Amino acid sequence: MDSSDTQRILETLREIRDGQREMLALVVAQQARAEEQIRKSRDSVAESVGLQRLALQRQRTVVWLALPAILMCIAAIAYLVLRYF
Repeated sequence: MDSSDTQRILETLREIRDGQREMLALVVAQQARAEEQIRKSRDSVAESVGLQRLALQRQRTVVWLALPAILMCIAAIAYLVLRYF
């Protein structure tokens, strides 16, 4: 092998090394983006669960307030039906 072949081999190896470094940098950047997306997704899920719990709590409150009023209306209607028939 002469020195020009050695130079070409070294240049090829350097290009391969530089390409691998670029790919590694891209993979690291992609991993950082993926981790950020996972964090955002977890935050979104946590917020969603919290809002669902709040909605269920409010629903229970409405049911406990509305149910007696509905029962009183039914009782009043039943009283009026029985009184006039």
